[in-house]
Amino acid sequence: MINPSIFKAYDIRGVYNTDFDDNFAYQLGLAYCQLRREELGRDNFTIVAAHDMRLSSPALFTQLVKGLIAGGAEVIDAGLISTPTFYFAVAHYKRDGGIMISASHNPKEDNGFKLVRQMAAPISESSGINDLKNLILSEKLLPHHKQGIVIRQDNIIKDQVAYDLNYVDVNKINSFKIVIDTANAMGSLYFEELFKHLPQLNVTKLNWSLDGNFPAHLPNPFKPENVKELGEKVRELKADLGVATDGDSDRIFFLDEMGTPIEPGITRAILCKLFLRDKPSATIAYDVRPGRITYDTIIANGGTPLVTRVGHSLIKEAVIDNGAYFAGESSGHFILNMGSEGCYEIPGIVFLKLLVELSTADNTDIKLSDYVKPYQKYFNSGELSFKVADVNDKILAIKEKYSDGKINELDGLSVEYKDYWFNVRVSNTEPLLRLNLEAVSQDVMETKRDEIIKIIND
Repeated sequence: MINPSIFKAYDIRGVYNTDFDDNFAYQLGLAYCQLRREELGRDNFTIVAAHDMRLSSPALFTQLVKGLIAGGAEVIDAGLISTPTFYFAVAHYKRDGGIMISASHNPKEDNGFKLVRQMAAPISESSGINDLKNLILSEKLLPHHKQGIVIRQDNIIKDQVAYDLNYVDVNKINSFKIVIDTANAMGSLYFEELFKHLPQLNVTKLNWSLDGNFPAHLPNPFKPENVKELGEKVRELKADLGVATDGDSDRIFFLDEMGTPIEPGITRAILCKLFLRDKPSATIAYDVRPGRITYDTIIANGGTPLVTRVGHSLIKEAVIDNGAYFAGESSGHFILNMGSEGCYEIPGIVFLKLLVELSTADNTDIKLSDYVKPYQKYFNSGELSFKVADVNDKILAIKEKYSDGKINELDGLSVEYKDYWFNVRVSNTEPLLRLNLEAVSQDVMETKRDEIIKIIND
């Protein structure tokens, strides 16, 4: 039971028991061992295996571990952890790779697998996922002649929090009132441990218990309907800010004191400034989707901008290849290149650094909405998705219409004019055409947005 479409650009994902079943996890374990054995050139290697709280994850985890053992790996059973904690476990303890079972923010019926090499280096479509696909679909996989073993490892979250705390002086953090919603998903485990070290915070926790049914709302804070409850609670309690994490907690989002979501592109720009203070003149990466305030902020703070394709794995690969220090994706992934400690999402460090910034003398008593106001220079359409019969035909039609603009085809089609700019691309995870447009005014944004939508819908 394998639908080949589950092999995505930067992970494996589909509907459990429709697109793949438990046996697929076993086969993936075998295939992954064969891939890494050939790459490492040795029989002895150590692989981290972990999973999220989805209802199907325990069964998949059991079969995945069996496959890894049959493939000859020494398996580190990291248990129930978030994806950033999984990355930490691979990189910090110098393991040879790992597989995380999660479908991130997808509905409860879905599940999937995120795969990495040593240092938590991502395995994407062009760097191994297609190889795994071919191995599994060949149906020629066999157990290794030497069986592996399983070793349970605990206290990973405690070690991760201790590591993250090194990036700030927690004594500089003021006594903020915070509301946090982890959507009954993986963020609660990390933040529960982190809050033990921040007694000055007044924290209200929403949807904190792990529940793969997602009873409150889907674990996708990128969509406004999924942070509505959080915004209401922020206003009710007169909190200083709201925090939301997604299903596997590799994305983090913030709301101001009025319960209004802060656009991730603005959060990214603020973080670019903060991380450039740590490493002046560093290269900072961001994806091709509009968010010009990021470029403006990098230049204003002495950094070097690097534009990448969309997708957390693709951004990480670009960061590693170009020696960038920090990267942000428009969808809420914020990535730090920590050298020998790996390159991956760091929502906890992002949270801590933002609190320190809001606690500095210049910002004390400033509302978060006032702090972000200088960054709200442009007007964004948000990410709009369309189902069309032929996505490539639509992109070509748009390219012909806007051929007099500055064109870039790094990822889909990006076109730039003086007063507006946009990107239209095929989704890496769904059969959809994505449009993101930004402009210097609300009127221009709406006019050009509707103009392109008309082309897509015709």
